[in-house]
Amino acid sequence: MTEKKGGIQLYRVHKKTAKTTVFAGFEMPLWYKGIIPEHLTVRNSVGIFDISHMGRVLITGEDSENLLNYVITNDISVVLPNGAQYSVMCNVNGGIIDDFVVYRLETEKFLVVFNAGNREKDYNWIIKNAEGFDVKIEDVSDNVAMFAVQGPNAEKTLQKISAADLSKIGRFKCRNSRLTDVEVVISRTGYTGEDGFEVFVWNTSSTKPDNAVKLWNAILEAGKSFRIEPCGLGARDTLRLEAGMCLYGNDIDESTTPLEARLNFVVKFQKENFIGKDALLKQKKEGIKRKRVGIQMIERGVPRQGFEVYDDKNEKTGCITSGTFSPLLKYGIGMAYIQAAQAQKGNFVNVKIRNRLAKGKIVSFPFYDAEKYGYKRKTIT
Repeated sequence: MTEKKGGIQLYRVHKKTAKTTVFAGFEMPLWYKGIIPEHLTVRNSVGIFDISHMGRVLITGEDSENLLNYVITNDISVVLPNGAQYSVMCNVNGGIIDDFVVYRLETEKFLVVFNAGNREKDYNWIIKNAEGFDVKIEDVSDNVAMFAVQGPNAEKTLQKISAADLSKIGRFKCRNSRLTDVEVVISRTGYTGEDGFEVFVWNTSSTKPDNAVKLWNAILEAGKSFRIEPCGLGARDTLRLEAGMCLYGNDIDESTTPLEARLNFVVKFQKENFIGKDALLKQKKEGIKRKRVGIQMIERGVPRQGFEVYDDKNEKTGCITSGTFSPLLKYGIGMAYIQAAQAQKGNFVNVKIRNRLAKGKIVSFPFYDAEKYGYKRKTIT
């Protein structure tokens, strides 16, 4: 949102209505009404996030699928047009360069959506490894606005202004459509654990933001009956943590591998080759020495990044990478990397909080009851 980087399309809108903070070089909304009410409106109804600060790269051409399958660990060849896939890119040592979603818009046209802090790094990594591939790589980040509409009433909200039948867009699917009279790509993905959509507004720059502003206001109007709220980075972080989703720079980085991070499902060893494959195969064979776990606090206290974790014998076993007080569950939760031998669900640990040890328990992700909350919920508000 900074002028230096060209900003994001809704900079002036957010400056009038939100408490902002600098994130990845952009001045972004941290909260509007507050982190807790914004968090709960997404869990219970619907909220909208401006995520235009994220990186977006188009890869087209005859070798686009081959290039992607070389630089990512997942297998993009199984994704049909109008499909999407979560994946990671690794360096030669198996360390995670970034995690992201790849959208297959057409047979030879892919959109890769990166974390905001890795925009330049990821783009350069793909360019570096594209030699010999017949592809065109285009950074479209500054010319595409991007919103996330999340929560159990997200579909009902967007359907009011959508030309497409949104019930026919399955999870991790996408399609071209119109919202009001604005051309968009709609995908059923998200970073909150809830059902919801990400909306890409094409050909919309910070100097010509009219379509982005128009659509933002139209979505807020469509969601009025569901008490929609604009949401900032604060709620986005607490929501993704409750859902057990990683934040790059906290829970994953180039010093962690997808196997340590319990992201095994995005590593397809049956592929002929991808960057980092040999290192990951070696780690798998030798055994994982540490693993990412979820910790639910039993005693009072909020785990925070950097806090030490001890086993039941009070020996240090790891460190918190992300932690918060859960607005939904009303107790402290956190992610940590601990020794693999201690990483079983149900094991008790102690987190060092202000020079005292507070008891916690290792739990599975998500932290909430998936039958009551999240995209798998049995009932909708």
